[in-house]
Amino acid sequence: MSRPFRSADIRQAFIDYFVSKQHTYVTSSSLIPHNDPTLLFTNAGMNQFKESFLGLEDRGYQRAVSSQKCVRAGGKHNDLDNVGYTARHHTFFEMLGNFSFGDYFKKDAIPFVWEFLTSPDWLGLDTERLYVTIYETDEEAFDIWHNDIGLAPERIIRIGDNKGAPYASDNFWTMGDTGPCGPCTEVFYDHGEHIEGGLPGTPEEDGDRFIEIWNCVFMQFNRQKDGSLEPLPAPSVDTGMGLERISAILQGVHGNYEIDLFVHLMDAAAAILGITNTQQSSLKVIADHIRAVSFLIADGVLPSNEGRGYVLRRIIRRAVRHGNKLGAESAFFYKMVAPLVQEMGAAYPELVERQKDIESAIEKEESQFAKTLAQGLRLLSGELEGLKSGDVLDGATAFKLYDTYGFPVDLTADIAREYDITIDEVGFEENMQEQRQRARAAGKFDVDYSSVIKVETPTEFIGYDQLDEENVNILAVFADGNPCDALSEGHEGIVVLDRTPFYAEGGGQVGENGEIRTDSGVFTVQDTKKAGHSIIHYGVVTMGDIKAQQTAHAEVTSSLRAASAKNHSATHLLHAALRRELGDKVSQKGSLVSSEILRFDFAYDEPVSPQTLAKIERLVNEQIQANVPSRIEHLSIDQAMEKGALALFGEKYGDEVRVLTMGTSTVKDGVEIPFSIELCGGLHVQRSGDIGLFKIISESGIAAGIRRIEAVTGMGAVKYVQQGDQQLNSMAAQLKVKRPEIAERVQLMATKQRELEKEIERLSQKLASSQAASLIDDVQTLAGHPVLVSHVTGIDGKAIRGLMDDIKSKLPESVLVLIGEKDGQLALAASVAKSLTSNIKAGDIIRHLAGELGGKGGGKPDYAQGGAPKADNLPQVIADLPAWIEGQLSA
Repeated sequence: MSRPFRSADIRQAFIDYFVSKQHTYVTSSSLIPHNDPTLLFTNAGMNQFKESFLGLEDRGYQRAVSSQKCVRAGGKHNDLDNVGYTARHHTFFEMLGNFSFGDYFKKDAIPFVWEFLTSPDWLGLDTERLYVTIYETDEEAFDIWHNDIGLAPERIIRIGDNKGAPYASDNFWTMGDTGPCGPCTEVFYDHGEHIEGGLPGTPEEDGDRFIEIWNCVFMQFNRQKDGSLEPLPAPSVDTGMGLERISAILQGVHGNYEIDLFVHLMDAAAAILGITNTQQSSLKVIADHIRAVSFLIADGVLPSNEGRGYVLRRIIRRAVRHGNKLGAESAFFYKMVAPLVQEMGAAYPELVERQKDIESAIEKEESQFAKTLAQGLRLLSGELEGLKSGDVLDGATAFKLYDTYGFPVDLTADIAREYDITIDEVGFEENMQEQRQRARAAGKFDVDYSSVIKVETPTEFIGYDQLDEENVNILAVFADGNPCDALSEGHEGIVVLDRTPFYAEGGGQVGENGEIRTDSGVFTVQDTKKAGHSIIHYGVVTMGDIKAQQTAHAEVTSSLRAASAKNHSATHLLHAALRRELGDKVSQKGSLVSSEILRFDFAYDEPVSPQTLAKIERLVNEQIQANVPSRIEHLSIDQAMEKGALALFGEKYGDEVRVLTMGTSTVKDGVEIPFSIELCGGLHVQRSGDIGLFKIISESGIAAGIRRIEAVTGMGAVKYVQQGDQQLNSMAAQLKVKRPEIAERVQLMATKQRELEKEIERLSQKLASSQAASLIDDVQTLAGHPVLVSHVTGIDGKAIRGLMDDIKSKLPESVLVLIGEKDGQLALAASVAKSLTSNIKAGDIIRHLAGELGGKGGGKPDYAQGGAPKADNLPQVIADLPAWIEGQLSA
């Protein structure tokens, strides 16, 4: 291998080496894990091969090599907060990996590692700088390293259970609490005595001298729920080597941000920002984050307030904030896409293909954030200046930054950390529990791999042309995830058949239900899913018992099948109509098809107007009225693409695909262009007219750049229209107008209501103002300072601020506490003169009150607000408050 060692060259050398060892090169999978609910993002090279390791998938090869793009910035695997502060943490990284699915094992895997690292034909690392670790009891690995490779025993370090439980070790890998697992051997590189740190397993191991560069996992056990280990029938190998780390070593630098790839990106960022100091930590953040952001957008993620989109938004805004620190006065981050494409586009062509889309999405998010960034930073800086090192920023302020200015809490914490200040995370959680739960929901996954249903004989799906089938065989029966001989009446379980007419959940279409009947009982199917090559039927025995190896009659509920097929076919027509009306950039981002409703998510930057929705609805119904036969073809993927078939981005397709053509065709330049042509394995109507009627019931935004349409078809659409007619007739009768006059009358009523609400607000403010003069009479002197504590009825949180301002103008050097009460709710407000905030803070008063009354609140040192339900102890709390305030003032 020629020097210098460019990152791109190292990546290619790794692939070339293992291809020479009969490995099949497999391109990187999407950062959005396919059919894996356990992961927020692809975070390791083995993710795309998980079903192969579990024995649920046969890929046609037993050896593979890949360079997998990975993101660790959300869920359980999150390095985001460390980026910019360490030498090796990244949100995005490339994992070089070689894999064996029941083929070679330790005897071959370890020599592969050593040859590639040390041979002068490949990387040629100095063997004196390499150390290895093994699991403490893995004698086989020790013998190979010592006897076959020739490594001295003192360079082979045994690591036992160092994490407080059996098999909880740095050198014992597990997929989860259960499932495939096994010992591993890791290779460490010694950067030299001039760098602090000790060997792995020593107290100084966290130093930077000895750096792990390659981990070789030997999957040889299946861990059970009780913690026991069962040998796998076909032991496998999963290895991983970070491209960035090995590049640093080969390029003679110590930190990942010094390698060619990052130097190029950091230089580009400095040029864009117009700065000359290219060693600043903020440039590292920008260079790292542009990789994660660009690859996520290329794989179909867009900024939003939940799930993967929320993580993407956090990364973009963190990068923008660091650009702001370096002096950026306008959008700059999107300009980093071009340097990234120049550096990595050859290895990842999706960056080239989607460069404009990536730049557009980033620039739009930058623009939205820029509108509030400056104002939010001023607010936060003001809060932080009033605190000192070691203090805590209150949760209410952190929430306000999130809710009003779009600051993720980790961004607030990142800025606060620069002042050596932490944030009150508990208080923040209390203020935004619902938003945080939604944002984190995508990161909370748990799958028990020991209960994965595995049947050797695959299930044949025969449901495209029939609803039922006699004489199917029950291959297996499961209860609580475990195989059993029979299920008795009343028990829930799973039935696996050799052939089935039941469609398994997939492509947005829900699994079907119906009945499986045998001579001894009836199993009511409530849902149908896939598990590897099997189709599994979830349900309950409603009569008798169901036994394994019985012959059965399987029958899908025909009415639900017909309704689902109508909705699924209408989804295809809707997709085509959207692209005709809104442009070809419209792309599907998800769908749900059931017997009751269809839901279609698509990428689009703005709400669809009612007029355009009406056109789209009319286009779909025109195709339904045309009553054109649906056409199914089985083609190669290349043939399908040549015909213009749409494919769902990121979906896995085999060599042969099922192509569905629907609707009328037009001829352009001598070429027939169908209304809709897509790859789809779902169930559909035979003719477009079978759909009956299509009616859109809602259009809404579910994330930045993502819209959702919900619609109904057939009798569901008829029922929806009839219900609308009934409601209009009822409204017309109540308003005593004709139906065409309803809108005008409702608008007049709404205008009148707004006028009345404004008058009520004006009178409330006037009442509050009139009360200010009388309240001043209640002022008392505590610890030498004027203090007012007052309970005011008929005042809500909106009015109490105006009342407080009136009193403050008359008592500027005071401590003021107002407790408003209206409709069973208490509004709490406190004001403290700035000259007194060193003794007592308004936020402390409100937190004290809220705690006593079962409410919540907080704020700045000189002003704070909160709320609480009216409580029985309110009189006592009010009576005790002056003494509490006096104690604070006297301290």
